[in-house]
Amino acid sequence: MTWQWIAEQEPRWDQGKAAALGDLPPTLFGLGYPEVGQHLGDTWWRVEDDAGAAVGYGRLDDTWGDAEILIVAAPEARGTGVGAFVLENLEREAASRQLNYVYNVVPTRHPDGETVREWLGAHGFTATEVGELRKKVASGAAPGRA
Repeated sequence: MTWQWIAEQEPRWDQGKAAALGDLPPTLFGLGYPEVGQHLGDTWWRVEDDAGAAVGYGRLDDTWGDAEILIVAAPEARGTGVGAFVLENLEREAASRQLNYVYNVVPTRHPDGETVREWLGAHGFTATEVGELRKKVASGAAPGRA
């Protein structure tokens, strides 16, 4: 399987993002109640499979030298490595912006929160005293494919 990392030039809420979240509400990730076509803040990328179907998304919100990230794998793509692909590319994007850390805050209401925290831990994230999971950005990483 080959995945493509595609920068969304003007990210908007769409059916693909809604489908990728599955049963998880957008409010869980600070996205509010977006309507189709609504402009989204931050920087977004889409992951497409060989058939051109969206199988995942990544979001980077960089402030003060760090970046909060969101990794979304479509329900049918979970367990295939697409989440690791999104994370790897988000880390490259953060490195290309000379950021220090990427971090994620798993919402306490997330139905699979412990699994997500364990997955992030297995990918090098460590917990902080304020509930963030952080990972140092490797310097010199090349940006992902567009």
